[in-house]
Amino acid sequence: MAEYASREELLHALAEARESGSLTQVEMKNCDLSGMDFSNMDCSWWAFADCDLSGCDFTDGAIAHGRFQNCIFRNARFVRCDMTGADLRGADLTDADISGAELLSAWLEQAKLDGVVDDENTRHYRMRCPEKGAFIGYKKGYENRMIMLLIPADAGRTCATNDACRCSKAKVLTITSVDFTERYSWANSYVDENFIYREGEWAIPDKFTEDRWVESTHGIHFWMTREEALKY
Repeated sequence: MAEYASREELLHALAEARESGSLTQVEMKNCDLSGMDFSNMDCSWWAFADCDLSGCDFTDGAIAHGRFQNCIFRNARFVRCDMTGADLRGADLTDADISGAELLSAWLEQAKLDGVVDDENTRHYRMRCPEKGAFIGYKKGYENRMIMLLIPADAGRTCATNDACRCSKAKVLTITSVDFTERYSWANSYVDENFIYREGEWAIPDKFTEDRWVESTHGIHFWMTREEALKY
């Protein structure tokens, strides 16, 4: 990993990298990089800490799998940027533009997201599940038992930046084998073998974390389609 100590060093490296379109695995700390142009550049696997990247332009580029501890991205442009797996926990993304960006598995826990601009082409930022009303969800229990759930209108529901969702309660409608050839009255949870889903009964977890950006936390995990649940 290449480590740069100043804005000037990074600018020099960026100029040299323009021809290849790649400037990956860069490490920096405590630098003012505001307003820099990284458009059309692959900036994957960066490791930045306490850097000011306000107003930077990452349009048509990538910051995939980068780590940005306590970094500032106010008014930055991530238009059509690949942000897959980027660790943006605690980052300040106030008024950032993520139109058309891909945020699959990006970490946004405790990030400042006020005024973030997204659009219909932004992927994995908006909730995967409906924000209001009742709907059907699916999950796979132990021994590949497929559980169909009714998430009621009054249930809390969240979803971060992947296809998995969580809810505060759900009613078990059916439990079947994945090929529908067998039907069961109960199924054990994969995560907690002592948590049992029973057909016709309500499943209610001990706790429910309302913060949608917290991954792998309290709640009933589910998916919106059988196909997604099967992949788990």
